[in-house]
Amino acid sequence: MTAPTLRDVAERAGVSIRTVSNVVNGYAKVTEPMKVRVQAAIDDLGYRPNLMARNLKQGRSRIIALVVPALDVPYFAELVRLIIGEAQAHGYAVLIDQTDGDVERERELIMEAPQAVGFDGVIVSPLALTAADLESRRSPAPILLLGEKIFDSAADHVAIDNVTAAREATAHLIGLGRRRIAAIGVEQDPSDGTAVLRTRGYREAFAAAGLPVDESLMVPTPHYERRHGAAAMTALLDRADPPDAVFCFSDLLALGAMRVALSRGLRIPEDLALVGFDDIEDGRYSTPTLTTVAPDKQGLARSAVETIRTRIESGQDATPLEITTPHRLVLRESSLGGAGATA
Repeated sequence: MTAPTLRDVAERAGVSIRTVSNVVNGYAKVTEPMKVRVQAAIDDLGYRPNLMARNLKQGRSRIIALVVPALDVPYFAELVRLIIGEAQAHGYAVLIDQTDGDVERERELIMEAPQAVGFDGVIVSPLALTAADLESRRSPAPILLLGEKIFDSAADHVAIDNVTAAREATAHLIGLGRRRIAAIGVEQDPSDGTAVLRTRGYREAFAAAGLPVDESLMVPTPHYERRHGAAAMTALLDRADPPDAVFCFSDLLALGAMRVALSRGLRIPEDLALVGFDDIEDGRYSTPTLTTVAPDKQGLARSAVETIRTRIESGQDATPLEITTPHRLVLRESSLGGAGATA
């Protein structure tokens, strides 16, 4: 069955096609009786306007591209869901792609895709983008950087304060009387903003406490995955002087490290206290539950969508925004034992 058209509605209502178009598009010059008449015909025929055609006529697709490193990482999966919800609330659809950590793919998606596909804007959580990459973009679509970056650019940026968050996590372990505090996931590549910033916060906590940093307890990892946390923990526990606490730069690293520690017969937190980062759902149900830095993911999503939407709809260049959303340290059993909260 052929879908009803504007012409069909006009014939049913006994008006011109232009009048039907004015009603559908909400133009104020149509009288109220005429609106009622046309709306009745629309309802009778089950007419649905072609929103894509309307948007393209207005010069917009109402589609936002969202680029993340990996969709199977729980932190990004949770954040993607929240961004989609925020975008839908403003009448935008979201198309998602992942880079799998491939730098060239990341550059391709932010430089070529908006122009080729017609996205109104791009939200990207970058791994290795540089200021030069952003300056060389040909697409006029606004871009927003989500998460860590360590360079100035002409793009809006929404993130938590990673340095402060890492400093608070490390200071919590120092405050428990732990002194041999390892760090898993530290800077290996200077372009990795996450590692750079969290390493800085880790060091600052030791400096504030007047304590030296044992460089041998700082373990880099190629990725923030469970298996890399497990491998790092294995190496640390094979030492003659193993750590009495570990700050992991992601919850996945912490869960992998926890598994190894428990398999070696260590008691958590009595023998080894653990803190993660991201507050993914798995950490709330692990045994023991995981102390972690909890970014305000809802706030990140809301700020990202609202900022990119404003750029799209205003069409104006302005000074790039640097938006910092809250975080909190959630204390659970992996550092406090039975006294730990379970929130």
